[in-house]
Amino acid sequence: MLAFTPSSGSVWTTAFLEVNTFARHTPWLHTPMRLYANDGIVLFAVLLLAGWWSARTRASTTAMAAAVWAPLGMLIAVAVNQPVVAAVGETRPYATLANILVLADRTTDPSFPSDHATMAGAVTAALWIADRRLGLTSAVAAVVLAFARVYIGAHYPHDVLAGLALGALIGAGGSYLTRHLLTTAIQGLTGTRLRLLLTTAPR
Repeated sequence: MLAFTPSSGSVWTTAFLEVNTFARHTPWLHTPMRLYANDGIVLFAVLLLAGWWSARTRASTTAMAAAVWAPLGMLIAVAVNQPVVAAVGETRPYATLANILVLADRTTDPSFPSDHATMAGAVTAALWIADRRLGLTSAVAAVVLAFARVYIGAHYPHDVLAGLALGALIGAGGSYLTRHLLTTAIQGLTGTRLRLLLTTAPR
């Protein structure tokens, strides 16, 4: 493990401190930001369900393939992120910066890249392929989640940006690579009892 710590004068530390100052001056945002930063994953679960429902309603095999990949891509992205987090070993902001506002539950887990942001990036990229409107909604939710993770003092800005990028790469790349396989599988399954889960098109 590299045990990396951003320098006190780095652009990322400066950006973090600016967000932290903003957090100090917005106490009315503390509770919603803390709740969303910790439990925002529930919203992305709802978006994944909405992606499946949209693909099923539109009876689009390609959209359904992307919707099926979306939760798989999310899990794979978070799994891929784990060895990266362990290898870099970046300390949390509250472990190295003095006199900052910390709204996060303190942990000794490394900080870079953010698991939450990686998850959000993967879901957003896959949903963008399945349904552009849901993808846009997810993108807004992902950006807010990334900001919230910095706002509560859990991450530096580059932690969440890297997480979003890694997640999006796996979400979009995996959707492209698995499209043919999943489309073929879905077409085959529409002739079985699982048809009602995959399409509303008449036989």
